[in-house]
Amino acid sequence: MRRRLLKPLLPLLWVLVLAGTSAAAWAARLGWDQEYDEHPDGTVSGPYQAWQVIGLVLTLLAPVCWAAYRRHFAGAVLGTTLGLTVAAGYDWSDDSTGQSGVGVVLIMMGGLAATAVVSAVAASMPRDVQRIGG
Repeated sequence: MRRRLLKPLLPLLWVLVLAGTSAAAWAARLGWDQEYDEHPDGTVSGPYQAWQVIGLVLTLLAPVCWAAYRRHFAGAVLGTTLGLTVAAGYDWSDDSTGQSGVGVVLIMMGGLAATAVVSAVAASMPRDVQRIGG
């Protein structure tokens, strides 16, 4: 009886779990780095290095693939996108130039597209390994 009552809440739970995982991954990989790098020629880059962003993507790859493989598409796509969007919005909320809003929208669109593609690939993987080849 309890299982039947909780079943409609399962997709929401997956969205919340993946959103929390994504926000925590953002904080661990990008949230601590707020300094821009000034180069000798006067140009400025940052605050994130390529290894930090690659690390974030690799960190999120496992939970997104796992959720999509288990057919929790809403959690994989919407939860991850929500977590990244909220984390970016919070992290960049002190920006006075107004450009952070554009960045947050780009994070949302990129996160949605990337997680949709990764989820589609993960969901297409065979579910029963014993049936392969035989």
